[in-house]
Amino acid sequence: MDGPSWLGAALFLGVQLRALWPVAAMEIHTAKEVYAVNGTNQRLKCTFSSSSPISPDLSVTWNFQPEDLSSHEPVFYYLKEPYELPAGRFKDRVTWDGNIERNDASIIIWNLQPTDNGTFTCQVMNRPDFYGTVGEVRLRVVQKVPFSEIHFLAVAIGSACVLMIIVVTVLVLCRQRRKKAQEKGTEESDTELREKENLQKVEEEEASPLED
Repeated sequence: MDGPSWLGAALFLGVQLRALWPVAAMEIHTAKEVYAVNGTNQRLKCTFSSSSPISPDLSVTWNFQPEDLSSHEPVFYYLKEPYELPAGRFKDRVTWDGNIERNDASIIIWNLQPTDNGTFTCQVMNRPDFYGTVGEVRLRVVQKVPFSEIHFLAVAIGSACVLMIIVVTVLVLCRQRRKKAQEKGTEESDTELREKENLQKVEEEEASPLED
């Protein structure tokens, strides 16, 4: 069997195996929904936990289902090493960004397009844990990232921190100016006192010969 046919068969088998094993021994963790700007790159995170030690034959299968709910399309396959697609919409646009030893099966999709809107599935099989939960990530490719509540909260916290820094800086400057003014006033008072004392001494010295 040649390379492309073998890879396509493996990806297809990954989808079909979902219906064969009813016991879920593998748990997959992914983000439920991800927003990405058109033309940028996006990392689709997928981590897993297995009831069995990691096998050398562990496999990772990524598939894609467009928003029109048409048939699944292969995206990426890993078995001992990453295998990129020989054809399809994701050809030369997907790279492996996972680490099996760290239970990470993530990928990166490059140059996102509006046609990439849809649901990505991540499935990991680790003997004897052939079947488990399948991670799903809904990708939304937009022109601009929507201003979510998290962004609003981050801006609010950042603005509060900046305002606090400004207030503290103003207070410190005011205290320094007040301290300098007090020191200057003290110096001027000391100078005036010394001048009065000197003037008094001069007057006393001028008055002394007349008394003699």
